Amino acid sequence: MKTTRSYRWLAIGLLALALSFSSCHSDIVYSRFSPISSGEWHADSVVRFDYRIDDAATDYRVLVYVRHTERYPYQNMWLFLGDSLRRDTIEFYLADDRGQWLGETHHGFIEMPVLLDENRHYADTGAYYIEVQHAMRDTLLRGITDVGVEIISNGKE
Repeated sequence: MKTTRSYRWLAIGLLALALSFSSCHSDIVYSRFSPISSGEWHADSVVRFDYRIDDAATDYRVLVYVRHTERYPYQNMWLFLGDSLRRDTIEFYLADDRGQWLGETHHGFIEMPVLLDENRHYADTGAYYIEVQHAMRDTLLRGITDVGVEIISNGKE
């Protein structure tokens, strides 16, 4: 009878998991990651993300993600960001003052989201892009595995 109980708890767990996923409503409009070959990001390498906006009446949250390993040698990172609307340079931290990595760790990778815009408004629907390039002094930046972008709808105004 012990096996029947195990299956019952497994069934209850799977049902709870399915209900939790079905109750979530995702407002993610675009989400992509681009791998950095060999985990070394060259200074001349620009990662480009092309996406569409189909609702100009909504504001959007724009996040840039950097995935790295413990091989990344610095506490911070500088990025050049260019997109359909503007160009910018940002600095953000990947580790605290004690050297502890910030962000979420998954299977040896650390994923750090960086908020680029909280309420970005697009004047028109259509095609847009974001380009990401590292702005560090090193020509070859070790330990970077992926760069990503996520566009999330904030809902109607």
